[in-house]
Order: sequence, then structure tokens, then C-alpha cells
Amino acid sequence: MDKRKVIAAYKRGFINVQECAQILGIDMAQLSGLMTDPYLSADPKVRLDKQSVNS
Repeated sequence: MDKRKVIAAYKRGFINVQECAQILGIDMAQLSGLMTDPYLSADPKVRLDKQSVNS
């Protein structure tokens, strides 16, 4: 499953933080790191372009 979709489901309130970590197969410390990752925070339907990120 796409990590961005799982994180988006958590941020929208469909699943709780423990369920999110369990689906991703990670612990809570790793999950907090993923929550701050700008690539994973992006809309899963929109691909980030490296040039637009570096500009």
C-alpha cells in the first residue's frame, strides 16, 4: 500500500496513529519521522518535480 495514502488517511481522521503505524509496519518513532517528510506529505496523486522543489 502507498505510504502517502496511509498517512493521508491518518491526517483526515479515518485511522488513528497506532493503526497507521501498524499498516505501515513501523514503530511510533519512525512514524513521526514520516509525518515530517515533505514528499510523503504531498498529495499521492501529484508527483513532486525535483526542479520545483529546488527552486
